[in-house]
Amino acid sequence: MVARFEDIDPAYCGREDVADLVALLCQGGDARIALDPQTGLNRYLAAPYPRRTLALASSTANDISRAAFDHLLALMAAGLASHDDHLDALRRRIRMAYGLENDTGVVFTPSGTDCEFVALAAVQGRAKSGVHNILLGADEVGSGCIHSARGCHFAESTALGHATEPGEPVPGMAPVTLCDIPVRCARGEARGSRELAQVIRAEIVHAREQQQHALLHVVHGSKTGLILPRLREIDALRAEFGAQLSLVVDACQARITSGAVRDYLARGAIVLLTGSKFMGGPPFSGFALVPARVIERTAALPPGFARLYRRAEWDARWAGCEMLEQTANPGLALRLEASVFELERFQALGQEAVRRVILAFQRAIRALLLHRNGFGRIEPYRAGNAEDAADHPLEMLTLATLDVSAHPQAGTFDDARVLHRSLDRKGLRLGQPVKCIPREDGSWAGTLRAGLSMPQICALAELSDHDLESAMFERIGRFADALAVPA
Repeated sequence: MVARFEDIDPAYCGREDVADLVALLCQGGDARIALDPQTGLNRYLAAPYPRRTLALASSTANDISRAAFDHLLALMAAGLASHDDHLDALRRRIRMAYGLENDTGVVFTPSGTDCEFVALAAVQGRAKSGVHNILLGADEVGSGCIHSARGCHFAESTALGHATEPGEPVPGMAPVTLCDIPVRCARGEARGSRELAQVIRAEIVHAREQQQHALLHVVHGSKTGLILPRLREIDALRAEFGAQLSLVVDACQARITSGAVRDYLARGAIVLLTGSKFMGGPPFSGFALVPARVIERTAALPPGFARLYRRAEWDARWAGCEMLEQTANPGLALRLEASVFELERFQALGQEAVRRVILAFQRAIRALLLHRNGFGRIEPYRAGNAEDAADHPLEMLTLATLDVSAHPQAGTFDDARVLHRSLDRKGLRLGQPVKCIPREDGSWAGTLRAGLSMPQICALAELSDHDLESAMFERIGRFADALAVPA
């Protein structure tokens, strides 16, 4: 199996234990997790084994690090714990890593897209006419969320192997209406938090008039690093609407501090994260952090969830979870294990060590991709907004969204997708293009994203100042050279 993966790190070639682990890491997810037999990669050009490819693609999906892969190999050799025990241990480790209360619920999901169903399940039965789901920036969150946010299947099959039709409602889910509020204006600039809150308020009032429960998606780290709305606006909405409003935080990029996670949970919000982006684990895995008081109010899970989840993945306090099948998903458990392993390593670093690496990353981005190559930068806040710029969290600086539309091969979004794949064939992988800069003809301008991951920061933090600067400029310089426009 491993022999046809031409880009695998040579240290792992030809080993039976490696082949067994790779096979497991590709199981227990939807169709997106499957590897192309010709390339050994999934549809996001990522793989569940260490590769020679140089990647700054944590905004899309990671290849697993050598450290995490070796950790999983050791676990396999020693013998895995039972599925229930393994997931319970991961719950304890996640709560400890983020400094959470012991009664905080942790629901595991096969992907970040599946996390959306957790939020919808939490507000079932809150209002006579169902749920009004207020989604921010559909183009800047996962593409499958357009379906899952409506309470509908988003893939051709579930992680349990049941065939589904994208757009088909999950049986038993209360009616869901969806409102998508753009987070960027017509020129592509980020909208302000206060402005956005006014639009959100109108949607909550509309939901109340229709006898629906309002579920607001707070975005903490969109595909381009946006955080909207801010806590001051969230608190004002909570004060006005009380129990008529529930909050879910899309932090699936995982570019979020422990303090921010706790701030959201304290406000009764469900926080959604994935292990396969900034956290650095292999694709796909996700988990939802749920305040205990939210679990206490939940109605029984919809019957259709029996085709989506296994019992061990849900908090045992959740009403109706006993209907879920009691089988194991070792592939998901191992993907989560790798992600939590990386989270723990990263959390052990001091803030100054993290800052040092991130600032070196930013210096190399500015010098090579912005100044030398002449690309633009899409800012994660409104231009000229000094308050938001100064307040923007450090962890968001691990991501740089580049306007590469001046490149002759990346004028449009579709052009940039082709360029993105051509870079991968050269052993260089960036985050996928994202639709955030509208063009006059109605299409979207070309973008690419460069993003660090937790394991990369851990490795770079071990270097001296001189070696860190040299390593960062050398790595980003390879991308800059590959993207340089011939004179």
